Amino acid sequence: MQNDHNNGSNREVGAVIMAAGQGKRMKDPSRAKVMYELNNRPMIHYVVDLALELGATNPVVIVGHQRQIVTDYLAKSHPAVTCAVQDPQLGTGHAVLQSEKALDGFQGDVLVLSGDVPLLTKRTMDNLVRHHFETGAVATILTSKMKDPAGYGRIVRNPDGSVKKIVEHRDASEEERKIVEINSGIYVFDKEKLFDGLHHITPNNAHLHHITPNNAQNEYYLTDVFEYFWRHQWTVSALVADHEDEIRGINTYEQLEQARGILNTGLAAASLP
Repeated sequence: MQNDHNNGSNREVGAVIMAAGQGKRMKDPSRAKVMYELNNRPMIHYVVDLALELGATNPVVIVGHQRQIVTDYLAKSHPAVTCAVQDPQLGTGHAVLQSEKALDGFQGDVLVLSGDVPLLTKRTMDNLVRHHFETGAVATILTSKMKDPAGYGRIVRNPDGSVKKIVEHRDASEEERKIVEINSGIYVFDKEKLFDGLHHITPNNAHLHHITPNNAQNEYYLTDVFEYFWRHQWTVSALVADHEDEIRGINTYEQLEQARGILNTGLAAASLP
């Protein structure tokens, strides 16, 4: 995918799709979550389709739980995709780091998508990439304004509209909990800055920088790289999705049913100009 970056040069866009999760809250925890079906196609199918529609170069799918089933399916459905293994699974930051070898030699910007967020539209992602280039950001976050933002990380903005911080619900002050703009977990990153940040927060180098996982699970989250960006005073921007349904993650069978209903009533049609 070629884009005119704010500096006038053409930039390619790649994609990393996180698909290593188990889906413990689904009815059959033995299955990889991304292989649960919407209208006879696994969720991962929709997300890889989107990456390819966006013209992503070298889409990389991070596999883990039941990885052979996911890899075998993608080999048939999307042979252009590369699979990278996350084992053990140490969080989303660690997951994205597993794509580094597959993206070696790629210069540009990287979309980070989730294999369990199958309702995203091309229009929204095109807008996100455009906003990323126009703002000259090292990272751009897709956000949503939710009627009930409880449980989600809140987006705190600077006066100029750039992102000042992401505050998890449990850490948010009373004032911050009133913010309805939340982090969807969908991003565009400058590739070089992304991996620079990941190497500072993940196990291989974290001890050199006195960084330990700041959570009970001892996992390295992708959102940890934003602290690294802000320390360097690099711009992080954000764009609100047109429809909050687009950023729905599927964690339970009930949510899968809801997504099926949304898909069948035409979210894509609803987000057309």
